[in-house]
Amino acid sequence: MFVALFFSASVVHAEVTLFPAISGRANAPELVVYSSLDEPLAKPMIVKFQQANPDIAVRYEDMLTGIIYDRIVQETDSGRKTADFAFSSAMDLQVKLANDGYAQASHLPMSLRWPNWANWRDTAYALTFEPAVFVYHKPSFKNLTVPSTRAEFIQYLQSQGDAVHGRIATYDIERSGVGFLFMSRDQEQFDDIWSVVKAMGAAGVKLYSTSQAILERVADGRFVLGYNILGSYAADWAARHPDVGIVLPKDYTVVMSRIGLVPQAAATPELGRKFLDFFMSREGQTILTQELQIPAVNPDVAVGNTATTMREMLGGQLKPVPVSPGLMVYLDQVKRSRLIAKWNDVLRLQ
Repeated sequence: MFVALFFSASVVHAEVTLFPAISGRANAPELVVYSSLDEPLAKPMIVKFQQANPDIAVRYEDMLTGIIYDRIVQETDSGRKTADFAFSSAMDLQVKLANDGYAQASHLPMSLRWPNWANWRDTAYALTFEPAVFVYHKPSFKNLTVPSTRAEFIQYLQSQGDAVHGRIATYDIERSGVGFLFMSRDQEQFDDIWSVVKAMGAAGVKLYSTSQAILERVADGRFVLGYNILGSYAADWAARHPDVGIVLPKDYTVVMSRIGLVPQAAATPELGRKFLDFFMSREGQTILTQELQIPAVNPDVAVGNTATTMREMLGGQLKPVPVSPGLMVYLDQVKRSRLIAKWNDVLRLQ
């Protein structure tokens, strides 16, 4: 049983769900989680964790990634206690928390076996493996080849002209953290990335801050193709909407991760570590891939949509974003502003 509490965004900026200890213990210790993962998606993980730990209650606070970062910093700096566990898709902000001393090391059974790219000093752990993909409306490609590289994507846009004008989409990198991350990695991986951006601009690309806004328009045929869409959301939509297709680009596929950590000022860090340990375990990562439809990182989980199976199939095509201080480069407002300004300028070139 759980109780959902809704608070004004001007007060705490969070939607809070309480999961009482299943043992019924009245004074049960409470694990506090700050997370950007929607509560319905997180619920299976929490339920299984509580089945293994029946005397622990969970307070799950669902909020935006920037608010997670701000609350941990503000609560820590003011001498207050903060979350026991933080889970966020903002890789740069999570690494900044760890780098700036707002997270503590967690030496866990899986730490030594966790992939090097996914573990920064046993403090910030990548817990998911989520590629950036092309999504497309299958009926619109009945007699056409779906682009599988960025060069083919440019050719497709140029050859189709007015037929696809205003019917492609990607993230607005000014409003979408994931969109900005993917664009910054594109710039590092592909020398000719601005040709892609220019071609999208000429094709009247539509920009959105959420995956859902793009996917629902691809699903009903208003859009024919979406560029650099988060694969975990795309896979969920494709499973429920047969007209949605997915391509992992063959030239390279950027892979982002959601990062988990135990804050330095956690009220009960031992509970945060216990939850992180469960999240990294074979059981927790199996729940992630089978019930949440989000690819797992644990090398022992090789069934279904996981990092292991994707690497076996695609090898060097996959380019996971390393969990490292390098992620903080574009937190520099000057560098961030320059990239956004160039993006906007190139999109407008006709």
